[in-house]
Amino acid sequence: MRSLLVLAFALAAVPALAQIPEAAEPSTFRIYTADGGPASFDSLTAAFVGADVVFLGEQHNDPVAHALQLDLLRATTEGERPVALSLEMFEQDVQLVLDEYLAGLIRERDFLAAARPWSNYDSDYRLLVEHARANGQPVLAANAPARYVRLVSQRGVGALAQLPLQARAYLPTPVVPASNALADKFLALMGSMMGHGGGSSADSSAASSHTAQSSGMPSLDGMLAAQNLRDVGMADAIAQHRAAQPDAVVLHVTGSFHSEGGLGIPEHLARLRPDDRVLIVTMVPAGDLDAFDPEAHAGLGDFVVLTDASLPRSYEAGF
Repeated sequence: MRSLLVLAFALAAVPALAQIPEAAEPSTFRIYTADGGPASFDSLTAAFVGADVVFLGEQHNDPVAHALQLDLLRATTEGERPVALSLEMFEQDVQLVLDEYLAGLIRERDFLAAARPWSNYDSDYRLLVEHARANGQPVLAANAPARYVRLVSQRGVGALAQLPLQARAYLPTPVVPASNALADKFLALMGSMMGHGGGSSADSSAASSHTAQSSGMPSLDGMLAAQNLRDVGMADAIAQHRAAQPDAVVLHVTGSFHSEGGLGIPEHLARLRPDDRVLIVTMVPAGDLDAFDPEAHAGLGDFVVLTDASLPRSYEAGF
């Protein structure tokens, strides 16, 4: 059965490529500055010149965001600095097999069989990896391994100390807690999704903890700890690459919640590498591309890109 699934990946690869256009259609997005001023693709890419790390925040099922990411990677490749592509979509314990594929040592089907790609890899992220491979650019498998994220969600960060040293090599040390601002934002969001939107973050956390104890599900505090482990892990992977290649610019593709407003990964990266220059681009599906909403959109990034929400999505995505 596993062989058949791998074969299915291989057979699906060619038609899937057609789902991302050669370039994003200009009619499907509008680019704005942080305060809602109009911006262009050229002004966006010009801003990359002064950045060491660029966060490309997306909703994972947004086809316009994926097309734009490829355009931005191509444009950055044309610059003078070496480029590294960093992806939330691969976990740090598959870096070796990813490197083997980039170096041309193993077949794509073997890479996919070992690397645990997301279900929408072929349609949404494959062209990014293939561009990097064709141009000799490193690709960072940046995320914390999901099995350890689940462990933290259930048993807390302290449970990581029980892992063997080989396992802890794939995890950041130390796992610094989330900022109060990120915690408040996360708990408010999750609390509203779970029906606790009328109370404070503390109330939502307490209610969730009671529910979790009776159901065996992670509490809000557990989910926050898991979210934070991802943020710290991705910041650590980026920081390590920047330390090894300080002349490189890193383009990090991630869910927008991990970077919007400078919270999450950028906060941890600032702690690890305070002198690195960071640029945040947040891509948001919208019904009206000309209607920048100051209340909803202002400050989500140094640039905010509204993308056409009417285009088909392959699945329902969270944050």
